[in-house]
Amino acid sequence: MDERLKGRIAVVTGAGNGIGAGVAAMFRSQGATVIGVDLAGADRDCDLTDEGAVTTLFAGIGAEYGRIDVLVNAAAFAHFAWIEDMSYADWRRTLTGELDIVFLPTRAAWGLLKASGSASVINFASANAAHALEGSPALAHCAGKGGVLAMTRQLAMEGAPHKIRANTIAPGFILTAATRAHLARDPAFEGKVLAKNMLQRLGEPEDIAHAAVWLASEEARYVTGANIPIDAGATAW
Repeated sequence: MDERLKGRIAVVTGAGNGIGAGVAAMFRSQGATVIGVDLAGADRDCDLTDEGAVTTLFAGIGAEYGRIDVLVNAAAFAHFAWIEDMSYADWRRTLTGELDIVFLPTRAAWGLLKASGSASVINFASANAAHALEGSPALAHCAGKGGVLAMTRQLAMEGAPHKIRANTIAPGFILTAATRAHLARDPAFEGKVLAKNMLQRLGEPEDIAHAAVWLASEEARYVTGANIPIDAGATAW
């Protein structure tokens, strides 16, 4: 099924690498006009935790395109540490990198999403929002991703009168530059991930991008407030 997103205008944050890059590439292959956003290496460079910069970014997109049909909030950053070792500053930085980085673009894009008449917001939770993973010091990350789940349900309710759908994808362990570096530092960690997985493999950005294409398309027109785990069955036990 080619060009499932033909004519759709999509903004993808975190498009410079990892899942965001995979989503942006697949959206383009499906006919979407994609505006990729990241700190660097994307169509538009922006610090998505800077309120003024985000406002300016989306004002420019609005002036150029007049609407946004799909907003994919893939950008995120987190500090991983055990609670005994985590400073309050790192805790707050992580919540900024998990929650503010979703809130600010979504708020700035809201009027442009309303102008679509058939918009889709795709946020990213995580398997870590549903369960802990042995050996992973992910306290702040888990809290942030749990917050994204709650935020998205609220957005689904607020968006419904304006024909804006909002859903989350909850990835399991996905191979990206960052996670490959982690595996290189701690080779035993892969075994801990696979011990949770029903399917004995690790995920790729394309595994997430396929689901994002569906949520962005009119095929998912009856889907809002949903969370889709893509985690090799890790949270289904």
